Amino acid sequence: MSVDVHHAPPLWRLLQACAQAVQAVRAGRSLTAQLESVSTDLRPGVQALSFQALRQLGRATALRTQLAKKAPPAAADALLCTALALGWDEAQAPYPVHTLVNQAVEAARRQRQTQGQAPFINACLRRFLRERDALVAATQEDVTARWNHPDWWVARLQADHPEHWMDLLMQSQHPAPMTVRVNPACTTVAAVQAALQAQGVVATPVGRSGLQLGKALPVAQLPGFEQGHVSVQDAAAQVAAPLLMQGLDLDRPWRVLDACAAPGGKTGHLLELCPQAQVLALDVDAQRCERIHQNLDRLQVRAQARAVVRAADAAQPTQWWDGQLFDAILLDAPCTASGIVRRHPDVRWLRRPEDSAQLARTQAQLLKVLWPLLKDGGRLLYCTCSIFKAEGDAVVDSFLQSNTDARFCPSPRHLIPGCLPVGLPVGDNPLGEYDGFYYALLEKQPTSA
Repeated sequence: MSVDVHHAPPLWRLLQACAQAVQAVRAGRSLTAQLESVSTDLRPGVQALSFQALRQLGRATALRTQLAKKAPPAAADALLCTALALGWDEAQAPYPVHTLVNQAVEAARRQRQTQGQAPFINACLRRFLRERDALVAATQEDVTARWNHPDWWVARLQADHPEHWMDLLMQSQHPAPMTVRVNPACTTVAAVQAALQAQGVVATPVGRSGLQLGKALPVAQLPGFEQGHVSVQDAAAQVAAPLLMQGLDLDRPWRVLDACAAPGGKTGHLLELCPQAQVLALDVDAQRCERIHQNLDRLQVRAQARAVVRAADAAQPTQWWDGQLFDAILLDAPCTASGIVRRHPDVRWLRRPEDSAQLARTQAQLLKVLWPLLKDGGRLLYCTCSIFKAEGDAVVDSFLQSNTDARFCPSPRHLIPGCLPVGLPVGDNPLGEYDGFYYALLEKQPTSA
């Protein structure tokens, strides 16, 4: 597709909006929310630059400290660090470094919040151009600069995954591949693969019904997306539904709870696998529940599968439970999202060291509250998109010690990118590249009379 350069926004405008995104993340706002406030003509470019800037923000902040020990006002500091993040490594710079510098100074001059700091930003960036190698070398021993993650995050990965921590940190610096799940009720993996090939897109089968694309596409260009033939879902997330339902008669009307369901990817996968299932999908956020409705409507599974979507807090069953026990429960619990930082580079800067412990208490409470809602012989799949053990093994091991009627079934526990565990229900195809996840399948043993 050709680009009309005459209507492309100037780089200084993109840098202004990118710096505002960096400033917002530093203030605790998610990048997703910030990008929603960016005008549509700027958003694609700002998103691309923001992702790169946040992936290099540790190095950029350390370089700014070398250039000026005292941080300038927040808006100016965000613009200066944005330029440094995008330009410190010439091999990865999205534009020639001199162009980035010139346009960053122009961005400062054209914005009220940074006009007074434009000479300071100009002086810092010109010095950076002159002394780049020495300045980069001076930051090399800074843990946050070297790995572009907070030092506590690096230390935690070193403790939790001593054999893989460097790989995990390096992988998080690269964009995640686009992976789709094929709906077997509508088409086949081979047919979608061929349709993509006809569009010039190489797609590799992964798992039972997934395809990993050689390049990302807008969802509207995915063959059969609007008809519900394919859904965008990471290969690791595609493990959930088959793992929960493996070995069961998929033609029976199983009663299933998806306890934290939004945006509905795993709910849809459950219904694709078990067309007769009765699924209750909960989410505490009513707006996010609307996303579940939209996904299920697109897949055309909601009506025939008797799926019910309800805005409710899974931790408060008295508000939503009808007293009938479930055959299976999927608990995709709230977590730090440390396993999907490739897709959400702001997460590393938004999280705090104490977040895992706080979330682990929420996760343990959800397990405690939902377990009594499960039939004897039923199964509960606990999962998170976190690679921190405080939110995985620690939660599940504590639960098993306190609940003698719970049996741990074969499941991967920590699913670490680059280290495929044995026994995953992924069919004949390896998972390829995938996000970090935690899976623990628990079966409820009948109580003795």
